[in-house]
Amino acid sequence: MATWVLSECGLKPLPSVFPRPRTGAISCNKPSTKVRFLNPNNGLEDLKYKKRSFFTCSGIKDRNWELRVSVPLRVGTIEKELSEFDPGAPPPFNLADIRAAIPKHCWVKDPLKSMSYVVKDVVVVLGLAAAAAYLNHWLVWPLYWAAQGTMFWGLFVLGHDCGHGSFSNNPKLNSVVGHLLHSSILVPYNGWRISHRTHHQNHGHVENDESWHPLPEKIYRSLDIATRILRFTVPFPMLAYPFYLWSRSPGKTGSHFHPDSDLFLPNERKDVITSTVCWTAMAALLVGLGFVMGPIQLLKLYVIPYWIFVMWLDLVTYLHHHGHEDKLPWYRGQEWSYLRGGLTTLDRDYGWINNIHHDIGTHVIHHLFPQIPHYHLIDATEAAKPVLGKYYREPKKSSPLPFHLIGDLIRSLKKDHFVSDTGDVIYYETDSNISGSATSM
Repeated sequence: MATWVLSECGLKPLPSVFPRPRTGAISCNKPSTKVRFLNPNNGLEDLKYKKRSFFTCSGIKDRNWELRVSVPLRVGTIEKELSEFDPGAPPPFNLADIRAAIPKHCWVKDPLKSMSYVVKDVVVVLGLAAAAAYLNHWLVWPLYWAAQGTMFWGLFVLGHDCGHGSFSNNPKLNSVVGHLLHSSILVPYNGWRISHRTHHQNHGHVENDESWHPLPEKIYRSLDIATRILRFTVPFPMLAYPFYLWSRSPGKTGSHFHPDSDLFLPNERKDVITSTVCWTAMAALLVGLGFVMGPIQLLKLYVIPYWIFVMWLDLVTYLHHHGHEDKLPWYRGQEWSYLRGGLTTLDRDYGWINNIHHDIGTHVIHHLFPQIPHYHLIDATEAAKPVLGKYYREPKKSSPLPFHLIGDLIRSLKKDHFVSDTGDVIYYETDSNISGSATSM
């Protein structure tokens, strides 16, 4: 070994004490000064020659050092299986895993911060109304209607936080602010709050969900032709909210205004009456204003913005549960769980409107943890994404104004009509007559 090392260093080798092999193709003499180039067409053989030379001259037995790794015979099949994703399969995580990933500050409710949003929105609403009444120009009114209707929707979202208790930890403050905000836009606060609680507790359940739940085929087929067409033809579905408050969805009974409705428990009767009284007081105030300023001025200042708000509410609520490019499951029976139902909701990007309606587009985390204030929803969502994996569907990036959502709405209304009367994991089916692929009902 020493002889070989010295030889490689260019020094005169010491006399060898070991007999050289009499035969063999490999020589351990001092390397020749003649340069030996690797054959590009036989490079592997040259490398093998150098390796054998080293081990032979070193007195080390040559070994095969290659790793013996077996290659799967079904690589293509395995890759295909890994790439497939079943949105209706139980997730490999639980609600506690998601909760643990969300930073602690996201759970903190700051009533002063919440009230600052209320003050800001109310000031903007009053300022818009004053500016429109002062200018009173036909070019101004359409801009006012769009802006004020969107601000009414922002007021609703703040009242919505009150209903969830994410506005503050003070139930009385939540109730007072919620009644003021919702009554001002003709929403019965407690009646809505209770039914919306039912929606969150049963999201993704075919029969028990409350907001824009799918119609089983039997109920769907029982609807008259006009009702079916109106329900799935824009813009009529976007005007449904006031009618839903009075009579709920097809297949369900009761009213958000009546304390004896099957929406409510007996101990909630006083809450419902309180909200109905507040709603009635606001309606009476609007009638009085109509006499003071005239019905046309009331129409321009309040009624049209109210219907713009209704369209926002129906659009946002629908698109948070429908219209994804891939079909999303609905559940029944043992297959339903709070987590699996919540994971069928969708986040949406509304461009500039995100700030106006208080980031309600971050809807997945809101549905799973409605107690998180709206101003922490973005942070909570970013923290939860690694846990959710493919169960989180990244929303399509919006331009400043979310016109792309109109296309999503129309496509969904053309194909998402009813679900099967049987089955525990089911998907929307299409009535070809409504979608236009057939000529008769």
